Amino acid sequence: MKFKKSNNMLTVEELNERLIDLAFSEDIGDGDHTTLCCIPADSMGESKLLIKEEGIFAGVEIAKQVFHRFDPTMEVEVYIEDGAHVKPGDIVMSVKGKEQSLLQTERLMLNILQRMSGIATMTHKYQQALIDAGTKTRVLDTRKTTPNMRIFEKYAVKVGGGCNHRYNLSDGILLKDNHVDFSGSIHNAV
Repeated sequence: MKFKKSNNMLTVEELNERLIDLAFSEDIGDGDHTTLCCIPADSMGESKLLIKEEGIFAGVEIAKQVFHRFDPTMEVEVYIEDGAHVKPGDIVMSVKGKEQSLLQTERLMLNILQRMSGIATMTHKYQQALIDAGTKTRVLDTRKTTPNMRIFEKYAVKVGGGCNHRYNLSDGILLKDNHVDFSGSIHNAV
């Protein structure tokens, strides 16, 4: 996704960085005290993302950003890209680095990937049903997204085969019943 940069609008990269930083603040707070007290700072390890449910995978680039934003020394190797059909037992990626970093980033990465993959999977299911029915209808998303997760959720819709509508209110004019009601009539709203 690309957005025009204005005085109050951020680029996709800036939004991702801010969202990830906020998520770290929410999840880690002033530190993962359990990990920090029982895992030596110099212990190195590897983790692998193992798929447990069939679906459409989404979010690998965000996962990489989570790891690198927290600890730039983490090494990520991707085996399965966004949009791929995955099944239980598939390994999407492996991550090598400090065990403290692996433990502190795993839940955030999993939460994002699970949400994005769920959206991509459901979008794909509905889009495929429309194709199988012989229609040219496309699944289209809305602005009804989880607060501060819109950029990830709309990306997941695209990965699943759907189309993005407006990203925000500045992307176009869409008269709805509330506008008509407040204006007094469709004529006044137009």
